[in-house]
Amino acid sequence: MTDRSRVRARVVDGLLIAMMILPFVGCILLKILFTPASEGITIAGPQIYLTVPMPLQPLYISESTVVSAAVVIAVIGLCLYLTHGIKEVPDSKRQLVAEFIVEKVTDFVGENMGARFIGFAPFVTAILALSALSSMSSLFGLYSPTSDINIVAGWAVLVFILITHYKLRGGLGNYLKSFGDPIPIFYPFNVISEIATPVSMTFRHYGNILSGAVISTLIATVLAKLSNLLLSLTHNFYIANIPFLRVGLPAVLSLYFDVFSSVLQAYIFAMLTMLFISGGYPEEAVEKRREKRAAKKAAKEAKKSEEAAAKQ
Repeated sequence: MTDRSRVRARVVDGLLIAMMILPFVGCILLKILFTPASEGITIAGPQIYLTVPMPLQPLYISESTVVSAAVVIAVIGLCLYLTHGIKEVPDSKRQLVAEFIVEKVTDFVGENMGARFIGFAPFVTAILALSALSSMSSLFGLYSPTSDINIVAGWAVLVFILITHYKLRGGLGNYLKSFGDPIPIFYPFNVISEIATPVSMTFRHYGNILSGAVISTLIATVLAKLSNLLLSLTHNFYIANIPFLRVGLPAVLSLYFDVFSSVLQAYIFAMLTMLFISGGYPEEAVEKRREKRAAKKAAKEAKKSEEAAAKQ
């Protein structure tokens, strides 16, 4: 590699690293500029940065929307960084990391969905990365997109469309007939269960992340008030305002709610996605449809051959 190509590679790496960092810096600046001053505990939804008039209803550009876009840009930058300068024979740590991620996720999808759905590995990786990083954005003081029910509901609807798509591979009649299993009386209950799939996925993910943020805020506020109460006995204004009880415990709670819980909920959402899609695939019905199509195709070809022979 020449000196010019080395410099070019380093410039590209620097731009990709900036692509991962600058979106979050921009989100933090917007947070500082748009968040109004307040006293005491405040638990509210995402800030509304911009309202765009639309025919049916206004389009709100909220903090969760902006942070979601920042997470997507950061994930794309990370992927480009790990695969930049990739070679057939690995000679860099980043390529080894990229290959490790691909290998583990491919094995993960293969074990839970089977070889038929191995192509879902990139999709599952995207779910894991977006969900985990969106939840962990609260570490930077940002509003976590997974604490916004609209964001998580969008993911769940997308997964539900995929589930329905693969269920319909067996034919519309087989799909409608499946609601009557094991006996027709269960038809309405199975329909409700089908509709409840995206709803349950949404509230499970959204509820766990939001509740963690609320609990962390409440505990931090209570510890600050308790510190003020204890130190007020000194009758010193400056000492009384030192929140010494907020040192340590909130950090430990943050490790659970902002890191462990974020990764856990991302794993659960990805696992449910894989199980629902692979479990809803009617393999027997699909094979029967393929056999029927093959039989029809063979019959048409035989008929054409007979007609051609008759003409001769």
